[in-house]
Amino acid sequence: MDAAKAAGLDVLIYCTYRSREEQDELYTHGRTAPGTIITNARGGQSAHNYGLAFDGAPMIAGKPMWGEGHPSWKVYGNVAAAVGLEWAGTWVSFREYPHVQYPNWKAIAGIA
Repeated sequence: MDAAKAAGLDVLIYCTYRSREEQDELYTHGRTAPGTIITNARGGQSAHNYGLAFDGAPMIAGKPMWGEGHPSWKVYGNVAAAVGLEWAGTWVSFREYPHVQYPNWKAIAGIA
């Protein structure tokens, strides 16, 4: 948060730890439940399940910027990288702009 502030970016963190049950429920979206696919991870397969990830959004004029085309997302990703975190906005197979995680989260969680 300090690095984001130093970069002139206000950030809303809206999801950190997620239980396996919550993760499994999110996994059903776009599969067995209506909606679009929002995750490829089942319970136990997400850094959120170990407290090693968060979802956030840049704030512009006090409101979260959900549109992925806004330049503030690049700042968000650059700040994450500058402090040693991995931004899912750079992923190729499943790009997820809000998601930030430790790059070695599986080893930290003891599941690698």
